[in-house]
Amino acid sequence: MISWIQKYFQRHFKTVFGVMLALMIVSLVGIYNPSSGLGRGEQKTRERYFLKYDLNLPDDQARLFGDGSLSASLKFGSLAGATEDQIGAYAYDRAAHLHLADQWHLPAATDSEIREQIKTLRMFAGQDGTFDQKAYDSFRDRLKTNPKGPTQADVLRVIGDDVRHEKVTALLSGPGFVMPAEVKQQLVRSDTTWTLATATVDYASFSPALKPTDADLTKHLEAQAFRYEIPPRLVVSAVEFSSGNYVNAVTVTEADARAYYDANPSRFPKPPEVKPFDAATPATPPKVDPAADFAAVRSLVEAALKFERAKKLAVQAASDFSEALDKAKVTAGPALEKFLADRKLTLRPLAPFARDAGPAELGGAPELATEAWQLSARKFFSDALPTASGGAVLFWKELQPARKPQFADIRDKLATDWTESEKRKAFVELGRTLKAQLETRLKAGEPIDKAAAALATASNVKIDVKTPAAFTPRNPPQDLDRPALGALERLEKGQLADMDITSGLFVYAVDKKAPDLTEANPQFAATRTQLTGFYSRMGSGSYVSELVAAELKKSEPKP
Repeated sequence: MISWIQKYFQRHFKTVFGVMLALMIVSLVGIYNPSSGLGRGEQKTRERYFLKYDLNLPDDQARLFGDGSLSASLKFGSLAGATEDQIGAYAYDRAAHLHLADQWHLPAATDSEIREQIKTLRMFAGQDGTFDQKAYDSFRDRLKTNPKGPTQADVLRVIGDDVRHEKVTALLSGPGFVMPAEVKQQLVRSDTTWTLATATVDYASFSPALKPTDADLTKHLEAQAFRYEIPPRLVVSAVEFSSGNYVNAVTVTEADARAYYDANPSRFPKPPEVKPFDAATPATPPKVDPAADFAAVRSLVEAALKFERAKKLAVQAASDFSEALDKAKVTAGPALEKFLADRKLTLRPLAPFARDAGPAELGGAPELATEAWQLSARKFFSDALPTASGGAVLFWKELQPARKPQFADIRDKLATDWTESEKRKAFVELGRTLKAQLETRLKAGEPIDKAAAALATASNVKIDVKTPAAFTPRNPPQDLDRPALGALERLEKGQLADMDITSGLFVYAVDKKAPDLTEANPQFAATRTQLTGFYSRMGSGSYVSELVAAELKKSEPKP
């Protein structure tokens, strides 16, 4: 990447670099000449500090976000599912806590505190959720064999900082205060015993008679025109350099192939050895023999390495071609045609494409689209671009503007979309009708399964009824439909909730029993403690969030 940037700037900004170099020499002579009376020049890059971290410096960025990521991994066991924004927010929050720890002169964590902290980390927890010494030892062994990852010293430093982090959280949290009414309200939410019946209308079985006219579809198109507009499309051609043309120029030695295999063993799994089944012979794990494993896949390794090297040659050839175009100042038209003919190269037309994906003929990589969309009539050819089969140079032809499609071209899609939209509206209306009918039958004492069956037949839909065992929201049945829990806030005994339009679910409260709301209930004290901790942490989090926001605002670029 660095060499590519150097080539790009050397080709396109030679004059600019010459002027800049002259100015730099003059300014340096002036600055460091003792008789000039001048001191140090001002920094060219504006500092962007967040507390003690300069966000413009890679080392500071690595320390801030690297430590935050490592801390989160240790605490939560995995960052799977976490977004970059979430990890970044955690890193900022953690740095703010450590800043307060420094301001308040909290001492560094002791060895005993670090040991106790390690026992609480989910990264080292076993199946039962408690500290697992084997998991911790395995983690330490992996640190020793991974030279590119954090060291054991890094891990201990981060854990020590997390001890101070938690001390700051405890100091900021305060006692917290909860009214008895709040505890009772939470107990009602979590410990009320519910007996429910659910009836789910199958949307797929609902088939209203819908036949759109052209007038209906035209009205739909006018109301939803933005959904059908064809976005701008770029038209380019390409001169391709296929890797296959350079394979014969590549040589691969035994040492090259073995080194490539050792660096990429997962790409070349050994073919499974098929043995006749013998129940009397106990199964034995396969023997690990790197030399034999390599020999079994050697031809695949050599072919892959040859293709990789041939692809580099193809990209280099494309780069040389692009540089020659630039050096010769070739223009579009006859000059380009002659330039290509002299080199026996062919310009291949490509199908128009939008911004989100590159030319399908070249593999469709988004990176190709990004580069191609920077072309224009003035800058009509690209630098060398890697493709799925080698390298290529793209040539701008035209930009097709956004346009509205012809009605006839999208009539089928319009009909499908209109039908689905009207079906959804009809389904909502069906839900209102079924609720009224179901309520009438339930109040008359008819069991919900019989009432639902009768309504299903009358409406020509499928309705599935379930009657789960009594439960509390604290411990709901695993097979309970999730929308049912959301409906509990609005239900009393004997009431039927509105149909959930997403799932087609009706929820009927057969019975509702309130929990013990006196302080004699063990859950009363536990719930009060839980709410107290939540409220106290909420105040702490608000204070630190304001600190983070204020610090980030200081370094915002000024207009």
